[in-house]
Amino acid sequence: MRAVARWCYVHRRTTLAAWVAALIALTVIHSSVGSAYNDNFRLPGTQSFDALRLLERNAPRASGDTEQVVIAVKHGTVGAAAVRARVGRMLAALEALPHVTAVASPYGPHGASQISPSGRVAFANVTLDVQSSAVKVPAAKRFVNTARSWSGHGLQVEVGGQLAEAASQSGPGALPIGFLVAGLVLFLVFGSLLAMAMPLLSAALALGTAVAVMGLASHVISMPTFSSELSLLIGLGVGVDYALFILTRYRQGLLRGLGGEQAVIEAVDTSGRAVLFAGMIVCIAMLGLSVLGLSVLTGAGVAASIAVAFTVAAALTLLPAMLGFFGLRVLRRRERGALRRNELRTSDESPAWARWAGILRRRPALFAALAGGAMILIALPFFSMRLGSVDAGTDPSGWTTRKAYDLLATGFGRGYNGPLQLVAPVSGPRQKAQFVSIERAVASMPGVAGAAPPRFMTSRTPGRPGVALADVYPTGSPQDASTAKLLHSVRDRVIPAAERGTGLRVLVGGQTAIFDDFSTVIAGKLPLFLGLVVALSFLLLMAVFRSLLIPLIASAMNILSAAAAFGVVTAVFQDGIGSSLVAIDKTGPIDAFVPVIMFAVLFGLSMDYEVFLVTRIYEEWHRRRDNAAAIAHGLAATGRTITAAAAIMVLVFGAFVLGGQWLIELFGIGLASAVLLDALIVRSVLVPALMLMAGEANWKLPSVLARRLPHLRVEGAGAANGSPSPARAGAALMSPPSWSSSGAA
Repeated sequence: MRAVARWCYVHRRTTLAAWVAALIALTVIHSSVGSAYNDNFRLPGTQSFDALRLLERNAPRASGDTEQVVIAVKHGTVGAAAVRARVGRMLAALEALPHVTAVASPYGPHGASQISPSGRVAFANVTLDVQSSAVKVPAAKRFVNTARSWSGHGLQVEVGGQLAEAASQSGPGALPIGFLVAGLVLFLVFGSLLAMAMPLLSAALALGTAVAVMGLASHVISMPTFSSELSLLIGLGVGVDYALFILTRYRQGLLRGLGGEQAVIEAVDTSGRAVLFAGMIVCIAMLGLSVLGLSVLTGAGVAASIAVAFTVAAALTLLPAMLGFFGLRVLRRRERGALRRNELRTSDESPAWARWAGILRRRPALFAALAGGAMILIALPFFSMRLGSVDAGTDPSGWTTRKAYDLLATGFGRGYNGPLQLVAPVSGPRQKAQFVSIERAVASMPGVAGAAPPRFMTSRTPGRPGVALADVYPTGSPQDASTAKLLHSVRDRVIPAAERGTGLRVLVGGQTAIFDDFSTVIAGKLPLFLGLVVALSFLLLMAVFRSLLIPLIASAMNILSAAAAFGVVTAVFQDGIGSSLVAIDKTGPIDAFVPVIMFAVLFGLSMDYEVFLVTRIYEEWHRRRDNAAAIAHGLAATGRTITAAAAIMVLVFGAFVLGGQWLIELFGIGLASAVLLDALIVRSVLVPALMLMAGEANWKLPSVLARRLPHLRVEGAGAANGSPSPARAGAALMSPPSWSSSGAA
């Protein structure tokens, strides 16, 4: 690490030029090649997947998504001649669009069930030959705009479905806001515009390069469309934080009288090591998503890891080079004046945090109990979390999908927003009659609001049977627990009994069933994912800190932080507690993939603060060989910086709520609350209190493990080689500083 820091500092122009050249070259290549993000995912072994495969093989024209075009009139009925003529022209325009294979009009021979009892709302089902994820956003917008352009003169046209959802997405737009709030916090911390700008410049160059690499990687690895935005926001948070920790250590070195080059080397050799190991743990957590076996999550994890890896590389190479250009100018004016007067600092510690460390040192058990109780209390709602998939009723009120949802719910019932689709291969009149009988058995169940007449399609491939389709509409909305219960009852009880002896195999598919199967698959593999991430992080920390107890405490506290964040999310978005404060007008279940991605992100970010805190404590332990003193001095030296880093994270993630999208707001609230609780309660109170209670046991490692584990030094060469005592160090610092020519202001 020292050699890397020295080379980048001395060859600062080469280092900066290499980063700029990489950014330009990769961006040009990415611009010419483009990206290949897609939201396709497969769920082998599930009924929804089998139903989709059957349609793709035997009836490809019906294998795509189905969009609902909802028609409503303010006065009269949708059966009026003028309305029928206008809607007919609109449906004809939609039928001429690419990928549209069929339009089931409410005015067709079997369209009576598509007109509400009041006669004021109707819907048309538009079938595509591909899944919505295969349709580019411009084409999706064209579809929606074509339908909605016929609104007016008392007619309202809205569009519901996955294609309409994709067309409505505009991204959270939180990245510029994130840069702004991060800059504000950095200026408050450092009091220098130059010091504020350097972490932002480092993060910007790293993320600009990462975007190009992610786009190119999307041609090789399946990455969902949200990967880029999520990765950039995570990368911004960690990138600024990593640069902040190194820059803080550099400034502390200058104020203690070190020359510019030596201050850079010390900063990278200490805080830089912590950044490296923290980044490795974030990447481990994100890449752990691959064990779930779902390409949509694996791709998101790879994309986030790319962003984090580039921010780590920039903090360890680009930042030292920039420090070589600016030297003392990263200090406040009065700090530069103090150095000119040879007034050097003998301590890196914050007086306020030193006082808090002293208070904590006197009553660690009491503070551990209070902090632990508070975190458990916040986490309690997590135990009532219901995994599922939210429907369009949680979309922003101005989106066409939300308007379509509300119109269907008013005219027909909420279940018409997410029908269950019965699918079966059929051959001959006898099997068709048997399918009709099964469809009627399902339609007569309690909890079913209605059903569309069955449709029969002949296979275009010789020798293959045709396909029978029927839509069944639940009374509850797609996200209601009653709908999930109905789905399982249909699959496990009603259909098996009705198809016995017929030779048919009727599958239940459709978007509602797909999302339910998605939740089931994730829930089944969640223990493996959690165990792998925690185990790998535990082993890495054990090698870094040569301890069993420290990684055990770190893992337990990170799980507690994640549980508290899930508790906040459940309370706000599922139970509605405080939802009005973030303009959430409808609650629902928690999307199944949210806890998985949030845990990966939160585990990595929580471990960042753990590594930064315990690394400094570990340094002090090597110097003092006194556990209580090492913890007190380590907390006093890092508390202010960790708090500032957490404030940046909280504000960056808090910017998510400005997007107005339910899912993005959920991520923002969850991540921001987790970082806030982790920094203020876990790392500032709970972890040091538990380490104080553990005493010298913190630094014990069985000899059999000590011999086998690699020794990954995180304490820096100075501490490892035995630094002078604090008193002798303070005396040595009174000698005049030696500045390199490039370090002068």
